Amino acid sequence: QVQLVESGGGLVQPGGSLRLSCAASGIIFEIWAMGWYRQAPGKQRELVAAITSGSTTNYAEAVKGRFTISRDNAKSLVYLQMNSLKPEDTAVYYCAADRYGGNWYPNDYWGQGTQVTVSS
Repeated sequence: QVQLVESGGGLVQPGGSLRLSCAASGIIFEIWAMGWYRQAPGKQRELVAAITSGSTTNYAEAVKGRFTISRDNAKSLVYLQMNSLKPEDTAVYYCAADRYGGNWYPNDYWGQGTQVTVSS
């Protein structure tokens, strides 16, 4: 059974940083593509960042230069380091996994989400 469990969300002031983690189980982690999506109230879910099995990355324009996705295959973890956070980054952030390791938009399985709120 595939499970994706996110952690690390919370409340942060504008300009601050957070690191999200996603622990994966039930998959051969190193050959799967992984990603982070977000959904703000009243908006569609959108890709934030993805990382392929070969560790190449893809970012939404809105987060380029501020967010970094990375993976630790030994621990079956994927991270999203978020710096210079803005109020518009407020959303529920979801981890996603895809059995096609080269997928820039992984979407086979989803975590339950973690809330990120950027506010003063």
